[in-house]
Amino acid sequence: MKRRYLEKALENLCFAHRKIAFVSGPRQCGKTTLGKMLLKDRGVGSYYNWDETEFRRLWTKSPKAVLSSENRGRHKKDVPIIVLDEIHKAKKWKQSLKGVYDTMDRPADIIVTGSARLSVYRKGSDSLMGRYYHFRLHPFTLSEIGGYPLPDPELLRTKILNDAGNGRKQDQTALDSLLKFGGFPEPFLAGEEKRLNLWRRGRIEKVIREDLRDLSRIPELSQIEMLVSLLPERVGSLFSRASLREDLEVSFDTVRRWMQYLYELYYAFEIKPYIRKIPRSLKRDGKLYLWDYSEIADPAARFENLVASHLLKACHYWTDTGEGLFELFYLRTKEKREIDFLIVKDRKPWLPVEVKTGETEPSPHFKRFLPQLDCPVALQLIHKPDHFTRHKIGKTDLLVASAARVLRFFV
Repeated sequence: MKRRYLEKALENLCFAHRKIAFVSGPRQCGKTTLGKMLLKDRGVGSYYNWDETEFRRLWTKSPKAVLSSENRGRHKKDVPIIVLDEIHKAKKWKQSLKGVYDTMDRPADIIVTGSARLSVYRKGSDSLMGRYYHFRLHPFTLSEIGGYPLPDPELLRTKILNDAGNGRKQDQTALDSLLKFGGFPEPFLAGEEKRLNLWRRGRIEKVIREDLRDLSRIPELSQIEMLVSLLPERVGSLFSRASLREDLEVSFDTVRRWMQYLYELYYAFEIKPYIRKIPRSLKRDGKLYLWDYSEIADPAARFENLVASHLLKACHYWTDTGEGLFELFYLRTKEKREIDFLIVKDRKPWLPVEVKTGETEPSPHFKRFLPQLDCPVALQLIHKPDHFTRHKIGKTDLLVASAARVLRFFV
């Protein structure tokens, strides 16, 4: 089993300070495997899944009995890890967990995992605020596949400028594999197109027929399946709910509600425009991307989605581990000048990123945006291998480079 990038954060930030670890993320991105690996390393504890009938009965009858059983017959210095998988499907699960956690006789480290956003399943429960940290687990990216060290955001921009000129052939090979199979562990590690097709079909069915049903109880599952089939061709462009409303023949509010469910279940994500300091910026229309970009047929849109996934993973990791508030936006004016992505740190522009398949000349739109952003470094990432050039626009160092040479420096 491949080690995951969140392991040290869970140990050092949660367990070292006796906090519960919430780990959410897309279905089949490795949350259960992560919990079981930590449990195996610790050597003491248990894994529980809400889908198991025996565990549901035990939790419903006496949640405290689940955790108390781990303390029997062990040495006082042994701290077990308790993995509670999909426990958020239980009624008043936060209230029950809070009561057990606050009255534990002896310490235990607790991991709560779920494929839906754990904050969705409130159901009137008491808050666990102050007792947990929430982490978002992403699929594989170039850095994790290559085994690169986790980056320090304070040093990232300088490191990219100084070291991105030295590429490795295996990074380009890994990037091409990600483009073909996506970053989810099972299809990526299998490396077979037939396995990918079967896995993808099963995942979509489970997200809609199981997760969405549990989350919303809505009856229009067949129409949402039709909605999902229309999304890959809209990746990377301005996302129009009105257009979807016409195609599906439903109301605007219905489309908005259905899309919110898909965001909460980690099927898709939307990036909003950055409007501060940008005259005549778009203010509402977002850009749509998928967590599994292997669904996208268009090569340019798939490559842009791959870059978006890498940047979003870095933003989530740095935010979840206390490095600051990192957010991902894009830049676009009403005159259709655009930069694909902008990482914002603590509400201030931090790193603009443009994506091109093979254009090695800097985008002319950088001259429009860079003076207003005041960022020391900007990137233009291309799929073409073995390229690295530096440019200067005002006070900004602009790097045009192969994506395989740069994305390895992210998370």
